[in-house]
Amino acid sequence: MATLIKKITFLAALSTLLLSGCQVVSVKNVSLNTTIANERDSILSRNKLSEASLNVLSMTGREAKVCTDNPEHCVKELKEISQIQDEQLLSTASELYLAKALAYENSSHCKTSVLTSHRSEEKQKIIQQNYDTCLDNQLHMLDQSIRYSYAYMFKTKRNVNDRIFDNRQVQIRDFYNQAIAKLSNAYSLRYKNTQFKPQIEIGKSLYNINFDNYPSLRTQKIESIMSTYSMNFSGLRSITRRDGFGSEFLVVLNDANEKANRSKKTPYITDPLNHKYPNGSNPNIHDARYLAVTVTVEPEKASSVDEIINSKVLNLNVYDPYNHDTAQISGKSYPLAANFSAPYGLWLAENNLVRAAFLSLIDRDDRITLPHLFMLEPYNPNKKVIVLVHGLASSPEAWVRLTNDIMGDPVLRDNYQVWQVFYSTNMPILESRFQIYALITQTFNQVAPNASAKKDAVLIGHSMGGIISRLLVSDADLVKPAVALLNNSRANKYKNDPLFKSRLQMNHVPNFSRAIFLASPHRGTEFADRWFTLAARKIIKLPGAFLGALADTVQDGNLKNFGKEVGNGLIQNGPSDLSNNSKFTEITKNVIPYKGFKYHSIIGNNTLSDDLNIISDDIVPYSSAHLDGAISEKIIKGGHSIQETPEAVLELRRVLKLHLMDLGLHK
Repeated sequence: MATLIKKITFLAALSTLLLSGCQVVSVKNVSLNTTIANERDSILSRNKLSEASLNVLSMTGREAKVCTDNPEHCVKELKEISQIQDEQLLSTASELYLAKALAYENSSHCKTSVLTSHRSEEKQKIIQQNYDTCLDNQLHMLDQSIRYSYAYMFKTKRNVNDRIFDNRQVQIRDFYNQAIAKLSNAYSLRYKNTQFKPQIEIGKSLYNINFDNYPSLRTQKIESIMSTYSMNFSGLRSITRRDGFGSEFLVVLNDANEKANRSKKTPYITDPLNHKYPNGSNPNIHDARYLAVTVTVEPEKASSVDEIINSKVLNLNVYDPYNHDTAQISGKSYPLAANFSAPYGLWLAENNLVRAAFLSLIDRDDRITLPHLFMLEPYNPNKKVIVLVHGLASSPEAWVRLTNDIMGDPVLRDNYQVWQVFYSTNMPILESRFQIYALITQTFNQVAPNASAKKDAVLIGHSMGGIISRLLVSDADLVKPAVALLNNSRANKYKNDPLFKSRLQMNHVPNFSRAIFLASPHRGTEFADRWFTLAARKIIKLPGAFLGALADTVQDGNLKNFGKEVGNGLIQNGPSDLSNNSKFTEITKNVIPYKGFKYHSIIGNNTLSDDLNIISDDIVPYSSAHLDGAISEKIIKGGHSIQETPEAVLELRRVLKLHLMDLGLHK
C-alpha cells in the first residue's frame, strides 16, 4: 500500500511538472509605466513601431523590419488580406510610411547638404544627387503617411466620434500632424524656398496652398518657416498649446526694413506727435513678425479611401489659430491645434531684450533711445488691447509669465491682444512719459474709428512703468509748479516754449478705460538714495542724443549745457527721478488718473508685518505704492518683481476678466 501511494504521488508531481512545462501563458505583473508605454508608444517616441501596428503585422506573418524597409510592398500585401479591418490597415500603413520617412531623415544621404570644397566636382555631383534623391523619397513617404492618416481619421466604417477615447486615434492624429511638419521641413531643404507658392509638387502629388483662413499671409515675404513641436524655451514656465487637428508652425516674416533701420543712426525726435515720418508712420511701431500658424492637408477628392490615397491633388490649408479655433472637414467642425507660446518665445530669444535694456541704461545702445511698441500677434480690430510698460533696467521679458498666461487662457486670448512698450529707462521719466504717450497715440490713430480695439484698452505698468502709466491716464498742467520749483531764470525764460509745455501739460490717452499699477513708487522711494544706488546713478547718464536734440530744438541753439543749466534737477536720469526727494516726484506725486477712470493696485509685501506703515517690497513701501481711489488693492507676499509671482498673475487675470464683464463681453 505504501508503495502504491508513492507511485501515485510521483505521477501527480510528474504530471504537474509536464503541464507546467507546456504552459504558454503565465501571469506576471508589470509596472504601470510599462503598460502605458505599450499602449501609447509609437515610431515617434521610440525606434520601434507601436504595439497596434506590430500586432497587425504579427497576425499576418509579416516581419516589422521587412515592412519598415519596404512599406509600399508590405501595404500592398496587407490590402490583399480580407481579415484585416479598415482601421487596422490604414493606421498601420500610416505608421509604416512615417517610419520609413524617419529612416530617410536620419540617413547619411539626407544629412549631407553641404558640399565640401576638397572633393572632386564629380564626387560633389554624386553627393548632391544622393541628397536630392533621399529628400524626394522622404517626401513621398510623408505624403503617403498623411493620406493614410487622413483616411483613418475620416473615412473608416466607424465614425470619428465613436473612437474619441481610443489611444490609436491620438497616435494617428500625431502621425498626421508630424508628417505635415516634416514634409514642410524636407521640402524647404530640397527646394531652398521659404516663399509661399500657390502650388507645390511632391512627387506625383500636387499641393494647392489655401490662404482663405489666413489671407494676410498670401502676400507676405517669409524669412523662415519652422515646426514648433521640438521647440522648448527655458525662460517660459509652460508652453501654451491647444490640442487638436493640424500641424503647428511658426512663421517669421522678413524684416528687411527693420534691419535697415537698425543699421542707421536714428536721430532723436523731440516733437514726435508732429514729426513727418518718411513712410508716413512711426518706424518704432512694430507689427508682429513671429506668427503662429496651423496647417492641415486634405485630399481634394475624399469621398472614398481609394480617392484619398490615389488622388493627385491635395489642399494645404493655412490657418490663423488666433482667429480660428476649429477646422471644417467634410462639413464637420473639429478642434484646431495651435502653439501660442512659440512666437513669443522666439521673439524674446532672438532679440535679447534684456541685454538691450542694460546697454541703453548706461547709454551704450541708442537703438531704444526712443521707445518702441511691439504687437505680439497680428493686429485684430475686434480684440481689446492690453499695453504693458516695464520698469527700471527692465524689458518686455518682465511680462513673460503674464503674457504667456494670457495666451493660455481661452477667454483672455479670444478677447485681448498684447502690445509691449520697450523704452530706455535712463531717460527722465517726464520725457519717457511724453515719448510713450506719442507712440501709443500714434498706434491707436492707425486703428479704424469703429474698431473694438480703438477703445476700452487696459494699461498695465510695473515699477517705473507704473508711474509712467499713471501719468498716461491723467490730466495735469505742471508748467507752473515746475518753474516755481526750479527757481531758475533760464527756466522761466523758456516756460512758454512748446518744447517744455508739451512735456509738462499732460492729457490722458483716451483709448484706455482701465489701468493696473504693480509695485509702483508713485511718491518715490528712499531706496534710490542709498549709497550703492547713488553710485549707480552716477554711472547712468542721460543719453547724449536726447540732450543734443533738446539743446538744438530750444530757441537758443547754442545752449550746450541745457540740462545742467535749465533742468536744475528736473532733467535728470530715470533712476534719480525715482528718489522720494527728487523734483520729479515733488511735482507728480499728487497727480492721479482722471475722474471716473478705473484703476487697480497690486503691491508687494516682503516683510513679516501687516502694518501699512511697515509693508514694503524691499524697494517700494506701501505708502508710495498706494493710490486713493483704486477700485481694488491687492497686497501679495513677495518682493519688487511682484508681477512674476503666480498670485499677481492670477489677480491680473481676475481684473482683465472683470474688465470684459463690465463691457458685456464675458459672463
